Amino acid sequence: MPGSRILVVRLGAMGDVIHALPAVASLKHSFPHSRVTWVIRPRWMPLVEGNPFLDEVIPLDRTMRGIAGTWRRLRKERFDLAVDFQGLVQSALVAAAARPDKIVGFHRSQAWEGAAALFYSTGVMTNSAHIVDRNLELVTAAGASSLLRTFPLPDGTPEGQLPDGKFILASPLAGWGSKQWPLEMYQETARLLDLPLVLNGSPEAAEKLSQVRGAQVHISGIAGLIHATRRAYAVIGVDSGPMHLAAALGKPGVAIFGPTDPARNGPYGGSLRVLRSPHAVTTYKRRTSDETMRAVTPAAVIEALLAAVESKSTGCPA
Repeated sequence: MPGSRILVVRLGAMGDVIHALPAVASLKHSFPHSRVTWVIRPRWMPLVEGNPFLDEVIPLDRTMRGIAGTWRRLRKERFDLAVDFQGLVQSALVAAAARPDKIVGFHRSQAWEGAAALFYSTGVMTNSAHIVDRNLELVTAAGASSLLRTFPLPDGTPEGQLPDGKFILASPLAGWGSKQWPLEMYQETARLLDLPLVLNGSPEAAEKLSQVRGAQVHISGIAGLIHATRRAYAVIGVDSGPMHLAAALGKPGVAIFGPTDPARNGPYGGSLRVLRSPHAVTTYKRRTSDETMRAVTPAAVIEALLAAVESKSTGCPA
C-alpha cells in the first residue's frame, strides 16, 4: 500500500496506548511511504509525542464540540485503512467516521464490546496471550509484513523533586482498588530498602501518598512520570499504566498482580519479575477483594527486586 493513508484508533488508557506502540510502528515500517494518523484522548497524547512512526495525532475529547471537530478532520481525508485496537463501539464509530476502504479490528468474540465488530470489514481472531502480540496479529492481518517490537516513547520532562542518586520508583494507584498493593506495604518496603522509595502520582493523589511514612512523594503528569521512570534505578509496579511504561523502557523491577492475568496484561519484555499469589483467581470484575494483593509481602517484593536488578546488570533474563 505505497502512499496509503492509515488511521489507527486507540483512545486510551496509558497501558493500552503503550501496548499498541509496536503494532503502529510495524504499520509504518511495513508501509514506509504511508501516512499514519492516530486518534487518541488528549490526556494520553504525551505518550506519542515525537513518535517517528506517526505523521499526525488527532485528539478526541469528550465534549460535543471536540467530537464534532474530530469528525470534521477525519472526513477531510480519504483513508485507505483503519485499525481499531480498542474494540469498543465508540472506537469503531471513530474508525467508521473516517470512511476508510477497510476497517480491521478484533473478532467479535475478542473485542471488549462485540457489537464493535459490526463496523469492521475484517474481524481478526488472534491466538497470542499477551495484548502486545495480539495487536501485532491485528496489523499482520491488515497487511503489515515487517513487525517491530519497539516502544518509541518520548524522553519526558522533569517535574517535581527526585533524589539526586539512585532510587526505587513506584506508582501505587491503579484504576481498580483490587489491583492496588495496600499503601501500608509501601511503608514497610521503604523501611527495608537501602535506597530511597519514591511514590509517583497525580496531584489528586498527593494527600493519599503522603500517608506513606519513609517514602518521598513525586507529583507529576505523564511527561514527568516518563522522565522519573527513565531515571529510576528500578521500579515496583502493579497492573497499571506506569508499570507498563517501565516495562516498555526496559527498567528492572517487580510487577505485583492480583485479579488480572499477567499472561495477558503483564509486563512485556522480561525486565520485570511478576509476583502473584498462587491463590489468585483471574477476574476482570472491578469490585473484587484485594486479599490476593495483600498476600504478596514486602520481603518477597524486595527479594524479587534485587534479583531483577542483578539479572539486568548481568544481561541474564529476569
